[in-house]
Amino acid sequence: MAVDLKGLEDNARKTAIKELQACMTDGTSLSLALKQAHWNLKGPNFIAVHELLDAVKARLDPNIDSMAERIQQLDGVAVGTVEEVAGNTRLPPYPTDLTAVQDHLREICTRMRAYGGRVREGIDAVDEAGDQDTADLLTEASRQADKDLWFLESHLER
Repeated sequence: MAVDLKGLEDNARKTAIKELQACMTDGTSLSLALKQAHWNLKGPNFIAVHELLDAVKARLDPNIDSMAERIQQLDGVAVGTVEEVAGNTRLPPYPTDLTAVQDHLREICTRMRAYGGRVREGIDAVDEAGDQDTADLLTEASRQADKDLWFLESHLER
């Protein structure tokens, strides 16, 4: 198998593009869910959770951007339209009838956990295909998702 101009086997490049797009799609869905919750939550600890959701989104979005840029570096096309995200995310649709802080936190934590799992699947796939740079990028996103999940879950009533 010939090595392309990027120094990766064609299979590694194609695998990385596919995995990055999937992670980017779920990340974008999560980002929009964070904003939906941020805008609509009410109840105890409102301001703390309201600000936390914005902070989590502010850390998530640069990882999504890095994924899109890596797709471009690998000669792919990063697709992030609302239609693409809605049609291809693995995350369930976010309920639009919630207001209680705890309900929003449970929904966001479920999606954050799923996103983190999807990113870890991507790490394994691209590492196995031979693209350590993409695996490193996804590892950074996974590490941040795990930390933010911990922050979010710490606000949940037990």
